[in-house]
Amino acid sequence: MRTPGWLALGSLSVAVLASTAPPARAAIPANDGKAIVEALVACGTRHSLSSWTDTKRGIGCGRDVVVRRFEAVENESGKRMRVVVDRFETTAPRTRNVPVPMENVYAILPGTDPGLERTAFVVSGHYDSMPSDIMDPGTDAPGADDDASGTAVSILAARALAKNSVRATLVFAAVAGEEQGLLGAKRLLEWLTKQGYTVGGMITCDIVGATNGSTDRRVRVFSEGGPDGVDSPGRQMARLVEDVNGKDAVRLIFRLDRFGRGGDHRPFVEAGLPAVRFTEPLEDYRHEHQTPRTENGIEYGDLVKFMDFDFVAETAVVVQKTLTEMANAPAPPRRVTLGGAVTDSAKISFESERDDGRKGFEILWRETTDARWSVLRTVDAPSEPPAKPFEETLQNVSTDNQYFAVRSVGKNGRRSIA
Repeated sequence: MRTPGWLALGSLSVAVLASTAPPARAAIPANDGKAIVEALVACGTRHSLSSWTDTKRGIGCGRDVVVRRFEAVENESGKRMRVVVDRFETTAPRTRNVPVPMENVYAILPGTDPGLERTAFVVSGHYDSMPSDIMDPGTDAPGADDDASGTAVSILAARALAKNSVRATLVFAAVAGEEQGLLGAKRLLEWLTKQGYTVGGMITCDIVGATNGSTDRRVRVFSEGGPDGVDSPGRQMARLVEDVNGKDAVRLIFRLDRFGRGGDHRPFVEAGLPAVRFTEPLEDYRHEHQTPRTENGIEYGDLVKFMDFDFVAETAVVVQKTLTEMANAPAPPRRVTLGGAVTDSAKISFESERDDGRKGFEILWRETTDARWSVLRTVDAPSEPPAKPFEETLQNVSTDNQYFAVRSVGKNGRRSIA
């Protein structure tokens, strides 16, 4: 039975997923990313246990670079954006279990929609670095790719979007302590929660600065599966990233992270939030976590000379387009459930709050062996959400053979995470 006020616009025929809204794609010069990375590398090391007060060398020097860049963007935004330096103390095995100071830097672009302004979409890079010995704060650790590149992408995306009006809030972050155990990311999630934000989606950009000779220039997007190993909020977000940017721009990798490794999206994933990792197409381990040196004719070190700044700019555009889509879409439906077991018709029910910017919803489906959704049915949003959950009955559609999902569609053509 269809809930009164709903109008089915589509049939059971399959439509290809595509946003009808023209993507925002501002030009992001490669040289801008290069300047940011070079300024961070000039700090010598940005090890999180190095000096926070030395303005020329150490993690404090790196923080100052980030703050200056974000404040420049804040000024370009006409002060609509605000910069926050979040100082905190933390302890972990890689701090020798001794409390140490840390500082994250955030640039926040407030949402303009009262119903969505407390939803935050986040992009983050970590500005700390490390040499071969994770516990050595004195040795040079340029960290050009890992992760001055991701920090640069966060700053570049902030600049590209600074003058835009977005319905939800955008948070551009540069965090410390990643190499010491994802300490800055854990704090970022804690800070957002204490500020009353709900995280609508999180992207960590980590090692996004080189292609290392790869002919495949797509950004790798890592996403974890759910308890069943198939779907999760992050997996759905990864699909949205591909829908918005296209298969030529991103490559979906269905695992939490590179094998045996981790990144700053993990605390968000573990909290059940949509979070993904962006990483370059092909890594060169001689240029990650390596003290600069030459051995047997092989040059080691995470140096600027090995970077591909066109790729940094390309990654920033992917981030920009993804944030633009998510921050301007209606909120996703809530409490989506599938019913109709042992019957000849599937039943989809879900809840949704009022949103005057919402056009309707798309019911999605896919074969259990497929990776991507197709549109099964499109329905209009009612003028007033009913007191009971919405319910759509899919006649002669088995619950056994496909997966199902629902997403919101805005009047502006923007689509939510499914």
